[in-house]
Amino acid sequence: MSNVLDLVTVKNGELSQEEILAYVAHVEKENPNRSIEALTIELDGEFVNLSYTLKPVPFERIRRITGYLVGTMDHWNDAKRAEERDRVKHSL
Repeated sequence: MSNVLDLVTVKNGELSQEEILAYVAHVEKENPNRSIEALTIELDGEFVNLSYTLKPVPFERIRRITGYLVGTMDHWNDAKRAEERDRVKHSL
């Protein structure tokens, strides 16, 4: 795992490591269960602007097929696969 400080860019000045970690903690608190991909801290007089991107969240697509909510058909038997293959697919 990379050092969190490697993900941070400070513009228009300098901050201590403690201050940077406080801003990282703030972003993490505002975005629970997410990881920071990049954080830019821009100093503007008495103000601080935070710009950040978060790492994408992986997800599994769930569809309704033949009356079942499924992510994949890996565990289906041959009969259920044939039912899905032979069904009439309606488009909008």
